[in-house]
Amino acid sequence: MKTTEIILLAGIVGLSSGVLAEPAFLPNDPKRPVDKVARELNIAPEQFVACFNNVKPAPQGTRPTAERVHSNKAVLLSCLQQANPDITNDRLDAVMDRHRPGGREAQEPIE
Repeated sequence: MKTTEIILLAGIVGLSSGVLAEPAFLPNDPKRPVDKVARELNIAPEQFVACFNNVKPAPQGTRPTAERVHSNKAVLLSCLQQANPDITNDRLDAVMDRHRPGGREAQEPIE
């Protein structure tokens, strides 16, 4: 396990240790249940966290630009496919939309 993965894992364990009944959440995207997303993509939660670490979500309460949507998708999908080559763009969209606050509409880019 790489040092950065250990640090990320330790951070998640630390964040979730106070509330064991609650799902693990990413520090930079606190409304997405990492464990559920990872399970649906057939990867380990740590793999999802490591891949999502380079994603730059739009600030809370705002919608992303088209450039941000495409950039984030390229980063996330290519990383996740290294963990599970069976993950397709459509599968990733379906899983993320299920767990994204506001669903697919929240990800629609601003013009």
